[in-house]
Amino acid sequence: MVCDRCKTAVRQTLQNLGLNTKNVELGIAVIEGQLDEAKLNEIRKALGDIGFELLEDIHQQTVDRIKSVIIELVHYRNNHSTQTLSSCLSSELNTDYSALSKLFSENTGTTIERYFILQKIERIKELLSYGELTLSEIAAKMNYSSTAYLSSQFKSVTGMTPSQFKANHSKYRKQLDEI
Repeated sequence: MVCDRCKTAVRQTLQNLGLNTKNVELGIAVIEGQLDEAKLNEIRKALGDIGFELLEDIHQQTVDRIKSVIIELVHYRNNHSTQTLSSCLSSELNTDYSALSKLFSENTGTTIERYFILQKIERIKELLSYGELTLSEIAAKMNYSSTAYLSSQFKSVTGMTPSQFKANHSKYRKQLDEI
C-alpha cells in the first residue's frame, strides 16, 4: 500500500469480508481475532481483486515495511527528519540497519539507499510537475544541501535535467509501486 487511498481500499475490503480492523497503515493491516485457512484464502482473493497481495513471508513483509517507511518519509513527511535514513529505519522496524540492508538487497536486487534516491526523484518529478515551487524550494523541501546537488542526482537517475523533465514531465512519471 503506498497511499491513503490504498489504505482505505484495504480497510474497506477487509470490512466487506466481515473482519474488524484495528489498524491499517502503509503495508500493514491489523485485524481482530484469528483467521483460518479459508478466511485467509478469501482475503487473498479479495485483495488480489483490487491489485494487492497478502504477504505471508516474514522476509517479504520486512522488505515491504522498509519500502513503506521510505515512501512515508519521502512522500508524506517531505523527507524532513532529524534522523539519518539508517537510524529512522532501525527505530521504525526495531532491527539493526545492517540486517535490514542485507535483507533488502537480497530480496530486491538494489540497496535501500538506491531505493530511497529513486523515491526522492519521483517526488521531485511530482513537485516539478505541479510547477508551484522553484527548484531551490524543492531542494530545501527534499532536504538537499544545494540545488546543484539535486540537479546532479536528478540527471544521473533520469538522464535529463530538472528543466528538461519539466518541459516534458507527463511521460516520465512512474507510479510509486513501480519503483
